Amino acid sequence: MPDLPIRQLTVTAVRRPTPRTVRVSFALPPGGFALAGPDQQVKLYFPRPGQDRPELPAAAPGQDLMDWCRACHAVPEHRRPWMRSFTIRAHDAELHTVDVDFLLHGDGPAADWAARARPGQVLAAFGPSPEFARPFPLDGDRPLLFACDESALPALGTLVEALPAGARAHAWIETAGPEEHQPLLGFGELTAHWVDRGDAAPGERLLAAVRAAELPAGLDRAWLAGEAGTVRALRRHLLTERQLTRENVHFTGYWRLRLTQDDAPTAEDLADARELLAQYGG
Repeated sequence: MPDLPIRQLTVTAVRRPTPRTVRVSFALPPGGFALAGPDQQVKLYFPRPGQDRPELPAAAPGQDLMDWCRACHAVPEHRRPWMRSFTIRAHDAELHTVDVDFLLHGDGPAADWAARARPGQVLAAFGPSPEFARPFPLDGDRPLLFACDESALPALGTLVEALPAGARAHAWIETAGPEEHQPLLGFGELTAHWVDRGDAAPGERLLAAVRAAELPAGLDRAWLAGEAGTVRALRRHLLTERQLTRENVHFTGYWRLRLTQDDAPTAEDLADARELLAQYGG
């Protein structure tokens, strides 16, 4: 059994690509890190107040994942690190670093940490792992659809960079305003439709823009990510009104309006999880 992909990450640089985005570069420990493709996620572990690094049990060689998770839960709650999921925005194999983008929205442990991040600080990470990857196929001669909010911009950026030459894609991206737009560069042909939220509810204008869009002929594959309720509404629209098939609509709810990752899953969350298990053969 291979060793679990648990690593210590040390901050080497902090930048602001946009007013609400913090890009943190982390030094990797030597050896064993590789990305299987774009849109690769990791679990990041954040220290509790008064700690200089997250308190996690060491993983024994060949240890089973469930055994390690049980050891994590055995850490008393007031010392147990907070955990959040993030996409690896970039990997520099020569410098042995990875970049992770943090969106400063709300007052959760990840955003609070990122707002004060400085070189030398330490987090822990689980992943990326091919066992949990859900690759979105980017090849083929049919156009692709991407729709997301700014929480999914790091993942979208990696997908656009991985588009092969000749691939065609349309992306609808909702952000707080023009100051949050980011360059999306790759070898494929991307048409980006930026949707500024303004004073509207999250997802409202993104959903309206996709519903009103004249989609390119032949489009049969979509990637959706962002606020969970908006992602569900976009998926329903594509399945029922645009006649896309379930297996060709990849979807992920990154966050929930008025709920945190620490809150219990809703009935809709559980239904989404069942759909994903069926779709990816879990």
